[in-house]
Amino acid sequence: MSDTEDTFDLSGPVHLTTVDWTNPDDQRSVAASLVKGVYVLHQDRKEGREGCRALAPRWWEFFHFQLCEQLIDKDDFSVFGAIFQLTSGPSDSNRSADQAPSYTIAFRGTIPKSDTFLRDLKLNIRIIRNRLHPASRVETALQAVRDVVATHGSSNVWLAGHSQGAATGMLAGKTMAKTGVFLETFLFNPPFVSHVIKRIKVKKVRHGIRLTRSVITAGLLKMRKYHESNWSGPLSAWWPRLFVNAADWICAEYIGYFEHREWMEKIGAGGIERLAAQHSVGGLVLDAIASTMGKPSEEPVHLIPSASLTVNRSPALHRRETHGIKRWWKDRIEAHGIRQWWRPDLLLESNIYTYM
Repeated sequence: MSDTEDTFDLSGPVHLTTVDWTNPDDQRSVAASLVKGVYVLHQDRKEGREGCRALAPRWWEFFHFQLCEQLIDKDDFSVFGAIFQLTSGPSDSNRSADQAPSYTIAFRGTIPKSDTFLRDLKLNIRIIRNRLHPASRVETALQAVRDVVATHGSSNVWLAGHSQGAATGMLAGKTMAKTGVFLETFLFNPPFVSHVIKRIKVKKVRHGIRLTRSVITAGLLKMRKYHESNWSGPLSAWWPRLFVNAADWICAEYIGYFEHREWMEKIGAGGIERLAAQHSVGGLVLDAIASTMGKPSEEPVHLIPSASLTVNRSPALHRRETHGIKRWWKDRIEAHGIRQWWRPDLLLESNIYTYM
């Protein structure tokens, strides 16, 4: 990351001088900025930027937060998360008591070309293999969330994460939701471990592939005597906010995942999909392999019963400036980046999906 990208006054949402805590756009921008603050916090530490040279504090102090705790990975000693507390400030008179977060726990994603890249890569492989749960970084994150909730309650606690950090936030939120604790959660570009069927242009082909996958998955689950009660408890009442870019292959399949569930209900196959949506064919294969090795099966982190899904369909900023492979690469980087989520001119589509 360059100093320009790390510098709030050059890259951050400086337009947001007053926060309306009841406004979803303002909430999204603040949550994304706090996640960005974790990225910059790690860069400050890596490059020895301290005191007045540190760039990270501006990302949270602009919104009247203070840093309470850095979350450190036990294996590579990198900063992967942080706990922020909202303090008194000029915006207090404008914030709603039941909407403003007293505490926010934020998690960064992978940092390319960094001393922590190898560790990040290993965790990304864990996400693909559905083995994120036992990672020490995730255990540290879960304990931090539990401690904040136990000490300060859950009513005004936010979770926020980007990319790999969104997977960590998803797991933390799901874990708390299963105990009846529902945290306001902002997940930016959360990884969806699947082929991106959404890229197929022919709608009938997409439906056919997803229908086949659902039938196969449900059939395998019936053979293994799985039941659809996994989502019938408190988890279905948790509504994380997912923010995905339609051009981002890492998270775009969430669009098709929820659209397919609605389509299956319309054609009278809702029972099949309610079972199949909780698992994936790849996950079942990995579980079968793990069971032969005496390892417990793990619930897919990325699959959830309910969500508020916001899709960014804005055109790329640099489209007129670059061409060919360079444009394609910049499109991928921009579509997966955290910076997009505090832009004031986004073309967004939002839908709420409920598990029934």
